[in-house]
Amino acid sequence: MHQVLDMGINLLHANQHQADHNREHFDTWGVTCLNLMSGPGAGKTSLLEKTLAVLADQLRIAVIEGDMTTHLDAERLRRYGIPVIAINTGRACHLDAAMVAGGLHQLASLLDVRQLDLILVENVGNLVCPAEFEVGEHAKVALLSVTEGEDKPLKYPIMFRAADCLLITKVDLAPVLDVDLDRIQANIREINPSVPIFPLSAKTGEGLDLWLSWIREQMGSPSKAVPEAGVASTS
Repeated sequence: MHQVLDMGINLLHANQHQADHNREHFDTWGVTCLNLMSGPGAGKTSLLEKTLAVLADQLRIAVIEGDMTTHLDAERLRRYGIPVIAINTGRACHLDAAMVAGGLHQLASLLDVRQLDLILVENVGNLVCPAEFEVGEHAKVALLSVTEGEDKPLKYPIMFRAADCLLITKVDLAPVLDVDLDRIQANIREINPSVPIFPLSAKTGEGLDLWLSWIREQMGSPSKAVPEAGVASTS
């Protein structure tokens, strides 16, 4: 039992070391990195499609796309004319820092990464492991769809406690589901009292302006801020 515990601690320690190294690269390059995490089917790729539809013409963006087996989501995002690095994790249920470092090396073979403004990491769909393995991101973004139920923050507290931003997705479905958005938010607040929460719908565009504004706040220097026009164009 102690050996298994030690192995887990060693794995997390090694991953954290690599994550810190990745973050040093991002900081040196002046690139903001956001790590999007959720359970399967919460809408990460759809959200990225809507985000790129607005921002791809305004910012220099790359995506590191994690999936267990296919490149389907990566192909969806390449339609927006940005570099997308697809990483298949096999049986692993999350991206780790070493995988993302490999993705950065692939990016560096395609372009000058110092010219990028934003790297978006779409993690593997899983409500536990991605939150425990940092990849060097500046902020973690957790998604929870209304179709997953009100109790997920209480059942999977690690994900919601780690989040720097929480998106409640597919809110256009709330009227036809037996779900209470206020209860979802209350359960999130029980786990993470101060996290920004943005209910949104990638289908209708509701709430996307708040999400884009939050990205703007993470960008750092004014020269890399997302123009206000980007928000207006989501309507």
